[in-house]
Amino acid sequence: MSSGDAELAASSTHTRTRISSGSPFEPRIGFSRAIAIGDRVLVSGTAPVWPDGGCDPDPETQARRCLQIIEDALTQAGSSLGQVVRTRMFLVDRADADAVGRAHGAVFGDTRPAATMVVVKALLDERWKVEIEAEAQA
Repeated sequence: MSSGDAELAASSTHTRTRISSGSPFEPRIGFSRAIAIGDRVLVSGTAPVWPDGGCDPDPETQARRCLQIIEDALTQAGSSLGQVVRTRMFLVDRADADAVGRAHGAVFGDTRPAATMVVVKALLDERWKVEIEAEAQA
């Protein structure tokens, strides 16, 4: 058995748990807010949307909202923000980097996960200035 086969066999023994945030995009696009498998929790790209569909125009407020949604998903998966090991932040304007960085630092200043911040041409909704992904240990 090759090492790849051994990894596949080992991973097939883990229960895969899907976490939903109730986003209307989940069933339409075919994704979950988060997946918990083994000792990992993978949180999908998370947009700054409020339950009523609203979106604050301030990039720091948007980042805080993304992180709140991520925290809810992690909690449902039996994890927490303190167990995050990696984040990815997608911005549509590099001028928002400090604002988004402040929100990220307020949450992860002590945890200090591996993090990536990139500027992209656009996100799915033109109101969104940031979208954030996270990976954590369960």
